Amino acid sequence: MRQFTAIVNPTAGGSTGVPVLLHVARLMREAGAELETEYSRSLAHACELARQAGQRNRVVLAVGGDGVVGGIGGALSGTDTLFGLVPAGRGNDFARALGLPTDPEALARVLLHSAPRSVDTIEVESAHGRSVVLGSVYAGVDALANRHANRSALLKGAASYYAGGLRAVATWRPAAYRVTVDGEHLAHRGYTVVAANSPYYGSGRIIAPGARIDDGLLEVVMIREAPRRLFFTLMNELKSGAHVHRPEVRIAQGREVRIEADREVPCGADGEVDAVLPVTARVLPGALAVLC
Repeated sequence: MRQFTAIVNPTAGGSTGVPVLLHVARLMREAGAELETEYSRSLAHACELARQAGQRNRVVLAVGGDGVVGGIGGALSGTDTLFGLVPAGRGNDFARALGLPTDPEALARVLLHSAPRSVDTIEVESAHGRSVVLGSVYAGVDALANRHANRSALLKGAASYYAGGLRAVATWRPAAYRVTVDGEHLAHRGYTVVAANSPYYGSGRIIAPGARIDDGLLEVVMIREAPRRLFFTLMNELKSGAHVHRPEVRIAQGREVRIEADREVPCGADGEVDAVLPVTARVLPGALAVLC
């Protein structure tokens, strides 16, 4: 029977991580699993707890939203540690990409009995240093929208991202980007550039329908300058992924993506916004073993 260490972000998703874990943990213990719980003080602390648990040959469970999931998964990238998710945040987009069930009993069965799946991760380099994340790297109006959503005290989930998007678009000036995909230079002027490992971001929005978490490639989505009313239409089309058929959207694929701009454009990854361009995103094929 597997031995688990659950790392909880007590503030993710409006402090829902603890009650979600309690339900799943009870089911796992009733099935005979041994599970310990660690509470993180910060994302850096969560990553350190994860590495320590991995060194003790324990399965590490990230309990929280995409920020803590991406941080802990990134910390375990390139190791032999098994990684599991207990989604309890605003977006839960990487859990969605893995097809994880939301029902506690079904999720407990996945964590107890499923075979590991090797998935890709993303190495990110910026002026802030090097990190590894799971879902996507994005630079532009969506990073600004995410910053607004993360600071929202009243709205949760998709509503916070939508409200943040409206606020960001209202003040956005299109940026002139220089995007380099596997050595090919692409000029781009517009709203955003996304290097996606997962199809989803922003609480279930399908930014990159062609992205696969185990194909060794990043899907690069560029949304170019357009009237604001059309951009709001594009935002709505993110629910289905239909935006990729519009001429304002350009898609590329590659293993390494360099994103630069003519000004300090905000840049984020996995729900966290803490950098500005330039940034380089590089896929790490099959670097993380996940229970899903």
